[in-house]
Amino acid sequence: MKAIGYVRVSTEEQAREGISLEAQEDKIEKYADLHNLELVEVISDEGKSGKDLNREGIQKVITLCKDRSVDHLIVYKMDRLTRRLLDLLTLIAEVFKPNKVQFHSITEKIDTATAQGKFFLAIMGAMAQMERDLVSERTKEALRYKIGKGEPVGSPPLGFEAVEKELRKTQDELVVIREIFKMKRGRGKNKLSLRQIANRLNKQMIPTKRGGRWYAGTVRYILRNSRYRELREAVGV
Repeated sequence: MKAIGYVRVSTEEQAREGISLEAQEDKIEKYADLHNLELVEVISDEGKSGKDLNREGIQKVITLCKDRSVDHLIVYKMDRLTRRLLDLLTLIAEVFKPNKVQFHSITEKIDTATAQGKFFLAIMGAMAQMERDLVSERTKEALRYKIGKGEPVGSPPLGFEAVEKELRKTQDELVVIREIFKMKRGRGKNKLSLRQIANRLNKQMIPTKRGGRWYAGTVRYILRNSRYRELREAVGV
C-alpha cells in the first residue's frame, strides 16, 4: 500500500511553534512504519501559507491522488494540509474519497481506513455538500436581490448595454431582435425554424452579442426573453 506524506510550514509558524518540516517528516515516517505503509515520498511546501490550495506541493498531492498513484496520504496535523475548512471538505469529497485514498492525520488520530475514520469521512463529505448548497443559496438570493432592484445580472443581452448598473437599450441591436421576431412570425414558406433563422443571420454576417455565431438555442433564448416583450407584441409574435 503506497503512501505519501505532506508537510508544510510558514516562516512565522516555524519560529512561533517550532513545527519544523524535519519534525513533521520524522513523525510521518514513524507513523508509516508503524502501520506497515510504504512511504514513497514526502511532499513539502516550505514557507507557504495554508490559506488556500495555491501551493506547488499540495497540487502535486492532488495530482497523485487523482492519478490513483497512491493509496494513503499522511499529514502530521490537518491544518498542515489547509487552514480553510471548505478546502479540507473539498479535498475529502472531491479528491480523496472518489479516488479511494485513505487520509491519515497523526495529531487528530484520523485514519479513514478504519470504521471511525470512514464515519469521519462521511460526515465531512456531508458537510462539504451542505457548504456547497449554502453557497448556492446565497448566490441565488444575491441574484434575486439584484433582479428585484432592477440591476443587470451577468452580461447584458443583445439590444441592451449596462450603464451605471442599469440596462439601457441599444437601438442598432434591437433592429436585429425585431428581424428575428419577423422571421419567426412568417406564415407558410416564409415562416422559418430556429435553425433557419440562425443560418440566415450567420449568412448575413450578423454577430451575436459576444461576436460569435448564431445557433438555434441562441435564437430560442431571444424569442423567450421577457425583456423583448414590447418588440414581440409589436411584431405580433
